[in-house]
Amino acid sequence: MIKSLLIANRGEIACRIVRTARAMGIRTVAVYSDADAKALHVRQADQAVHIGPSPARESYLVAEKIIAAAKATGAEAIHPGYGFLSENADFAQAVIDAGLVWVGPRPESIRAMGLKDAAKARMIAAGVPVTPGYLGEDQSPERLRSEADAIGYPVLIKAVAGGGGKGMRRVDAAADFDDALASCQREAASSFGDDRVLLEKYILSPRHIEVQVFGDSHGNVVHLFERDCSLQRRHQKVIEEAPAPGMDEATREAICAAAVRAAKAVDYVGAGTIEFIADASEGLRADRIWFMEMNTRLQVEHPVTEEITGQDLVEWQLRVASGEVLPKRQDELSINGWAMEARLYAEDPAKDFLPSVGRLDFFDIGEEHLVRIETGVALGGEISPFYDPMIAKIVSHGGSRASAARTLRTACHNTIIAPVKTNAAFLARCLSAPDFLDGDLDTGFIGRHETALTGPGTPSQAVVESAAMAVLYDEMGDAESVQLWRYESRREPRPYPGSAWRSLAGFRANASPRMRIGLRHDGQSYVLHRPVEKSARLSTIIKGDQILVTDMGESFLFRRERTDGAAGASVADGAILAPMPGRITAIEASAGDTVVKGQRLVTLEAMKMEHGLVAPFDGIIAELNATADAQVSEGTLLVKVERAARNNPSP
Repeated sequence: MIKSLLIANRGEIACRIVRTARAMGIRTVAVYSDADAKALHVRQADQAVHIGPSPARESYLVAEKIIAAAKATGAEAIHPGYGFLSENADFAQAVIDAGLVWVGPRPESIRAMGLKDAAKARMIAAGVPVTPGYLGEDQSPERLRSEADAIGYPVLIKAVAGGGGKGMRRVDAAADFDDALASCQREAASSFGDDRVLLEKYILSPRHIEVQVFGDSHGNVVHLFERDCSLQRRHQKVIEEAPAPGMDEATREAICAAAVRAAKAVDYVGAGTIEFIADASEGLRADRIWFMEMNTRLQVEHPVTEEITGQDLVEWQLRVASGEVLPKRQDELSINGWAMEARLYAEDPAKDFLPSVGRLDFFDIGEEHLVRIETGVALGGEISPFYDPMIAKIVSHGGSRASAARTLRTACHNTIIAPVKTNAAFLARCLSAPDFLDGDLDTGFIGRHETALTGPGTPSQAVVESAAMAVLYDEMGDAESVQLWRYESRREPRPYPGSAWRSLAGFRANASPRMRIGLRHDGQSYVLHRPVEKSARLSTIIKGDQILVTDMGESFLFRRERTDGAAGASVADGAILAPMPGRITAIEASAGDTVVKGQRLVTLEAMKMEHGLVAPFDGIIAELNATADAQVSEGTLLVKVERAARNNPSP
């Protein structure tokens, strides 16, 4: 058995691996960049090594630094986690050549399945059904456009070396193909260093079904059943579950058998996932499910498989890498209950899911005693602009799908995080949607219901009154001793010893008519001129001048404000600011150009995603401060658009 392990990753997956390794008596070594010097995975590991600056391409993606760290610390093995170098065959080979144990599949298996076009060709040879598409070597825009026309729209453009939803675009009409192709190729080159793409027929009622497979070096391969990952936004998974709703035993047997054949076709060793796309227009049927790709690593959503099978997949990885046979035979594996996982992201659903960065001054994931939480951050930690903005995975398990959904929804409702924005309320709404609860879902579910799921993004009257009530109580009480308190929601109460609001149940404030309470939230001022009656009981925290009110998972952070001054100035009309720190990848207009509302002017890459910044109205570009490939800070003025002068006819 491996005695010491270097984890070539960060965040929640690094913490997850540390937990299992420690339980197995394995010493762990973490690696970290400048941005992660105080990260949770660094504190949890037995030893940590600094490997470079914050950008991943200068730290976590530099194979030589990681191997050197393993040798310097005496680590016997390297676990890549997922993302970064986890599916890099050259890195896997370099680890092996350095005399270290690679906790993952053989490099040749990674190569065989890492490029989507080659993988599909191999699957066809193995008798695994694949979706119609184009896998050719000719990557000219003319050939790709011709093939897309032949396949028929809509089509899906996918990066050959892609993963995690990066380098992927749906195209609904021929007129949109060229722009989508160029954007996809840019993102693919930036994320994977490879701009090649393939084309697939886009299935209009698709379900994303994947099967967990595991192989050992003794020729054994098993599956651990399927997961449904259909709830997606922009090809990024949001909520995953196991087993898949609506899956009958015959279809399960067919899809899992196909997954095992696929793994055996590449002599697979270790943890892997065979991803399928299903046409769900007539329910799940074995003859309407096709192979998409194989992920040659542990998946983000592996906890739901662990919950329904009772197996620790990281332990399986470490045992297989040590040369042991698989811990279980196929006939020893079974499904127990239902599990769901929600990905809690630092993003603002009300602002088109714009990533949010900053310090976690408030951090409390609800119902910790009822759910499993996988996270790489803690109170006071930082959400960095350099990496994926996932805060945590919240995982529930129950005897039925309804029970698992109910528990997970409650946990999302009771999550309190600020000032970083999160998608907690969005997740809770997804889990409450009647169609979702009925199992009527596909990958377009969120897009169809997005307006209802994202919420208003602005505080309701009840939220503002709760914040005002908090200020009033604080001013009535002992301000020095009441620095951190919380009133727990009456709708879903949890015991909280010493809560100052407990003695105020049913309390009505009858303060002086001269009372004025000033609050500020997201640049908006609120002034209450009269006593307030608590019209709703919401989770509220006060900490100095900060008042945090959480309503069903949606957190609103207020600050006390003087009520005799003017509100702060706002950005002038036409000023396009960088919404977050990032890198300028494309400039699509010049100073003096006439532009129309909605026209893309600048493309900003941040948190591994492209964000198009568009003209707010028809006008002329008066200033252009953006420079290609430049790093910019949040709030930087990139473009200034002035409204075009109207041509009034002469009298």
